Amino acid sequence: MTRTFLALWSALLLSAATALQAAPVTLDATEQWAMTSAEGREYRIMISLPEGDVPSTGYPVIYLLDGNAYFPAFHAAKRAQARLRGAVLIAIGYPSTTPLDFVRRAFDMSPPAPQNRNTPPQGGQDLFLDFIETRLMPKVSQQFKVNQDQRSLVGHSFGGMLGVYTLFTRPGLFQHIVAVSPSLWWQDKYLLAPERAFTRRTLAGQVDLTHNSLTILMAERDSVQMIQDANALQLRLQGLSQFGLRSGFIVEPGEDHASIPFRIPNRVLDELIGTRRF
Repeated sequence: MTRTFLALWSALLLSAATALQAAPVTLDATEQWAMTSAEGREYRIMISLPEGDVPSTGYPVIYLLDGNAYFPAFHAAKRAQARLRGAVLIAIGYPSTTPLDFVRRAFDMSPPAPQNRNTPPQGGQDLFLDFIETRLMPKVSQQFKVNQDQRSLVGHSFGGMLGVYTLFTRPGLFQHIVAVSPSLWWQDKYLLAPERAFTRRTLAGQVDLTHNSLTILMAERDSVQMIQDANALQLRLQGLSQFGLRSGFIVEPGEDHASIPFRIPNRVLDELIGTRRF
């Protein structure tokens, strides 16, 4: 009898554990879209919904790259404090079970590469920005009353590199960009060429930077070269402050390249949603 009871009890516990394991965690105040680019690439769009009354000017919108990895932390930080809830957080991810889809992000966030260095495939940065500009942003504007003067982009590593590239090539797409440990070294510092072109256009009066800002956040334990390159970029961009561009450079103590995205969500959201800019 005792043996039968123990067997039944074990079976019940196993059944309960299996049921618990099968139930996915759902984040409150979120929704998810499945979208495709013009070329048929699939994206998983995770939205942290705004809470409270709609501002008269519309909701500020923050676009977050590598959403599979970083959306939960940013969503939790946004909901934890009332002053941060009145914004839309749009995280761009992939239909993948891994936090970082290295193959997809390597293509979406990089410039074209020579054939002998094109593994995994690279060169999709402009196609990815086209998807954001022509497909994702219009859908966000259809679903929410958006403040078109408060669009921000946050990216880490390759995502930070893409953020800097976006400022240089499409400065009107986002008003505020936060580049976290950007890979400025990639492809022999390929961003130097678009930076020079951006500077020439700005000096010629062809770019309006009145409302633009770029903040570079580095981890203390990023490589010395990465920190030096990022600091040098920010110093060069200071020369464009007379045209309205605001730039900042911050080193997070005690963090490394992998940990920094989880250290900064509250600070980033507080500054992007508020009136101050780092």
